[in-house]
Amino acid sequence: MTILRPLQTVLVKPAGPDCNMACSYCFYLKKAELFKEHAIHRMRDDILEELIKQVMQQGGRQVTFGWQGGEPTLMGLPFFQKVVEFQQKYGRGQTVGNGLQTNGLLIGRKWVQLLDRYKFLVGLSLDGPKHVHDHYRHQSPTKGSWEKVVDTAHRLLDRGVATNALAVVTDYSSQHAEEIYTYLRDLGLVNMQFIPCLETDPNDPSKVADYSVSADAMGEFLKTTFDLWYRDFESGNRQISIRFFDSVFHSYVDRQAPDCHLQPECGTYTVIEYNGDVYSCDFFVEADWKLGNIMQGDLIDMLNSPRQRRFGKLKSDMPEECADCRWLKYCYGGCTKDRINNTADNGSNHFCLSMKMFFDHADERLTQLAARWKRDQRQ
Repeated sequence: MTILRPLQTVLVKPAGPDCNMACSYCFYLKKAELFKEHAIHRMRDDILEELIKQVMQQGGRQVTFGWQGGEPTLMGLPFFQKVVEFQQKYGRGQTVGNGLQTNGLLIGRKWVQLLDRYKFLVGLSLDGPKHVHDHYRHQSPTKGSWEKVVDTAHRLLDRGVATNALAVVTDYSSQHAEEIYTYLRDLGLVNMQFIPCLETDPNDPSKVADYSVSADAMGEFLKTTFDLWYRDFESGNRQISIRFFDSVFHSYVDRQAPDCHLQPECGTYTVIEYNGDVYSCDFFVEADWKLGNIMQGDLIDMLNSPRQRRFGKLKSDMPEECADCRWLKYCYGGCTKDRINNTADNGSNHFCLSMKMFFDHADERLTQLAARWKRDQRQ
């Protein structure tokens, strides 16, 4: 018997692929090709209300909305005030989480007040110190964004808004792991997510884009940041959280890793575009993986549709080399998009070597930490 997946998390693109930046490595801007009927993409109020109504009525005791883009703050502050109003209107006593992923350029005083009042979790795109961040994250071809983003970070942190650093690891930034870690930590962004960059060359799909991080460089980046994190942890600075390490640690203590790319299957959430179209994953907003539209169907049915089930099982279609890998139980072949974007013929994950390098380096210490954690839980 097939067990229904619960509706727990949705990612929403209220401004579609629109953004007020021109980052060299952005993969989502090109999604505008799917929505040529409008030059500017903004979610209508009736679509927003139907979306929130469905999540609140079809979801369980805890539901989470991730507001992403493009750049979601292009919707303006009144839009997010309506978000909260609709959640209150249709809520059934649930615990509601809101996450805002933003480049930070439009976050002013009133934004900070709203984010604080309603306890939004903010993911702030900040790749590191100025020379790292501005290497690829531009407002225009001649203007960086670092100063504004750091100002926003201070505003959020000073107000006590829960803020995570979202740092993309590229060919350039991978060379500066210690500097990036230390910079973010000292700035006060103690919750960090390092996102490996892998995109195909727009001029030659058989190659990866030059700004993508190589598997070897990503492996070295992970090893260095793990050593820095572990040193801080053992010296008593235990507030620092790196999402990948935290997620992997779940597996070491016999729990399911929360990150979808470390689970046996994916497809546990859906993505809703500005016009109500629903897709399997934000890395697969494309015609083959369109599940429907919320104005004509129910999210819970789309989440449990044959197409979404088929998408989730793509992850288990791994190359033969994975079968005998000692680390398979921790990575399960990694993210599906990192196999499709790999130019190798065998379909292996571009970051397979990265994972092997990391686990070879960190396994003994992770095992020791897991044993200590289990002992503490028994006491």
